[in-house]
Amino acid sequence: MPRQLNEKWYHKLRLKYRLVIFDDATYEEKFSFKLSAYNVFIFLTSLSVLLIFITAYIIAFTSLREYIPGYSNVGLSKRVYKMQRTADSLENVLRQNDIYFNNLKRIIDNTGNFSDGENHSASTNANTRLSDTIKLKKSPEDSMLRLEFESAERYNLQIEPSLTPESRKKAMAVTGFFLPVKGLITNDFDALKRHYGIDIVANSNEAIKSTLSGTVVYADWTLEKGYVIGVQHAGNFFSLYKHNSALLKKEGDLVKAGEPIAIIGQSGELSTGPHLHFELWFNGTPINPKDYISF
Repeated sequence: MPRQLNEKWYHKLRLKYRLVIFDDATYEEKFSFKLSAYNVFIFLTSLSVLLIFITAYIIAFTSLREYIPGYSNVGLSKRVYKMQRTADSLENVLRQNDIYFNNLKRIIDNTGNFSDGENHSASTNANTRLSDTIKLKKSPEDSMLRLEFESAERYNLQIEPSLTPESRKKAMAVTGFFLPVKGLITNDFDALKRHYGIDIVANSNEAIKSTLSGTVVYADWTLEKGYVIGVQHAGNFFSLYKHNSALLKKEGDLVKAGEPIAIIGQSGELSTGPHLHFELWFNGTPINPKDYISF
């Protein structure tokens, strides 16, 4: 009996059925299809497999998967990683630049105010008053040593190279210093008075020129010094130009020796007239420009 039922069920899958579509108004036959349960099952199964394949292809090989929740662009993670590396590199460069400019400001002035000897802070005055109270006594040995050294060097026409400091020898090896501006020197270099440059009075609207080739590392306006521009040169030389009326270069520009970089002026609160305050530094130490440039 169960076998007869199974055979009847199997035979039912093979039975043919006719699907007819009529016109509702005239009952005219429009379409007709011969179907069986087996054919319908095969058609639906094939259609399901095809839809699954198409869906899988869209998810795997097209950009439409980005619109499906939970999926993202394949290249997005690569771009994020590249942007992260770029940001880290920029952060390192900015950190190095900050360290460089902070060291540069400390070289120009320990107080960070770009002072050229025309003004002293209250702390400096206090330290000076305290140091004035200290009285030093010369010992006989010190006096004899000084006298012996001065006597030995009094008639020397040229300093012995072996006695010249290493930094001095390197500085003397650099030639080709260009005159920053033609004019009259009104104030000389005096490290004891914290005047680390020379003041040159020249004609109005005179162009200030770079003394050596290099890179502009500072170009800005300050309250006390007005428009200031600083150029880093090869051989650890650094030149500084203050009280300008206008700047012709910006930070990062490459300049050649003798190339105009500013216009002479009297900007800044500490300026008493149109002039250039010119400083020359070597290895972080101020040096007298007159020792290297013929003014």
